[in-house]
Amino acid sequence: MMISNKVYDVMKWFCLVFIPAFITFYGVIGTTCNIPYTEQVLILLSAFDTFFGSILGVSSMKYNEDKKND
Repeated sequence: MMISNKVYDVMKWFCLVFIPAFITFYGVIGTTCNIPYTEQVLILLSAFDTFFGSILGVSSMKYNEDKKND
């Protein structure tokens, strides 16, 4: 399935900018306010971001490879 460049750019921004910024924000607020399970939430969000970033990276490599072969 091919996605448009705009959708890819939004997904990339979400993965590279929004999620890491949110992780930092939640970590600071959670630690300061003693929110329960802060560490576990941060671990899960980081794992999701790593997974999502890896999928986008593989998709980008495949797209560039297919484009180069055309």
